[in-house]
Amino acid sequence: VSKKHTRLSLVWVIPIVAAVVGAWVAVARILSEGPKITIVFQSAEGLEAGKTKIHYNGVEVGTLMTIRLSEDHRNVITSAQMTPKTESFLVEDTTFWIVSPRISGANVTGLATLISGSYIGMEIGQSKTSKRDFAALDAPPVVTGDITGRFFTLKTPDLGSLGVGTPIFFRRLNVGQVASYEL
Repeated sequence: VSKKHTRLSLVWVIPIVAAVVGAWVAVARILSEGPKITIVFQSAEGLEAGKTKIHYNGVEVGTLMTIRLSEDHRNVITSAQMTPKTESFLVEDTTFWIVSPRISGANVTGLATLISGSYIGMEIGQSKTSKRDFAALDAPPVVTGDITGRFFTLKTPDLGSLGVGTPIFFRRLNVGQVASYEL
């Protein structure tokens, strides 16, 4: 009686090694991805899926992956893939906006985007509650970060030539700027 050898054939070694390597690559990729978020904009002007980046303090922290219209066709819903270790950035009061060239009052901002293209700006909030769905600001905030200073509310019978970003002078020194206005 001959003994049966259940030795693994050399032919099967290559597919098994390929399957193990493939599984390892897939798991490593999944573990290296950061969180996925949704941002709702009023318009997708300047945004491109797969190309538009999300920046915080000049550092790339994410990429816009998809762009689609909302069910009522009034808003643009985007999904973004954030870089690893950005979970702590995504809290309730985190804000996003589109950075593009803007001229308002005596200020010109976003000139670098003429060459590089628009990107999404981000300001990290102070909240401790995590969030993954955001509504973007229509315009970039005038004051970002932990800039010290004071806010004042002024009343006037008409707006005149004032606008967001208009400088405020005291004794011919620039001491601030208009942050916002409302009727």
